[in-house]
Amino acid sequence: MAQPSAGRSTVPVPTPAAASFPAAAPAGDPQAGLHAIREDLGDCQRCKLAGGRKTIVFGQGDPRARLMFVGEAPGADEDEQGLAFVGRAGQLLTKIIEAIGLRREDVFIANVLKCRPPQNRNPETDEILSCQPFLERQIEAIRPTVLVGLGKFAAQWLLKTAEPITRLRGRLGDYAAAGPGAPIKVMATYHPAYLLRNPGAKKDVWEDMKVVRELLKE
Repeated sequence: MAQPSAGRSTVPVPTPAAASFPAAAPAGDPQAGLHAIREDLGDCQRCKLAGGRKTIVFGQGDPRARLMFVGEAPGADEDEQGLAFVGRAGQLLTKIIEAIGLRREDVFIANVLKCRPPQNRNPETDEILSCQPFLERQIEAIRPTVLVGLGKFAAQWLLKTAEPITRLRGRLGDYAAAGPGAPIKVMATYHPAYLLRNPGAKKDVWEDMKVVRELLKE
């Protein structure tokens, strides 16, 4: 999981969700919006991952965050604790956040998938599409200034492309969230788990995060 690949991805280009949802929370109240999304998610049985998970990892952080990170999927530590990015990769992500002058509590962290795939295998198309409406609504509720896609699956999902992460990394794009407002800036970068295996790539992520830091100053 979470490593650059030169091959063509199986990540689907997102399409409007077929599911219907209750009315959205009042505008301007992201915390209530996130609570409503979690209630709608419930004890999700929408894809085959439900049978093997221990917990749903909804995501956590500041509902009014200006910076939101999106990763691939929960791992073993996340599945145990129900929190995103709490293992070794999560510890490295915390250092990355602190390096640009923020605290982990200042940002919001989520994943493309909300349940752990077996043996940490790559997300599959039906799983991505099952989780898609909930991540879309989370982004709409929070309305961050910048989204950071961590790794291939998150970057491809946010940028609506099948290009490999080796080409996407360091590229700025736009995410058009539903509702009023300008598109949200997206930075694609390497997943922290990849950096643990390839520490030489940390310098590339640092260059990306310096761009993110400047965007947050605007």
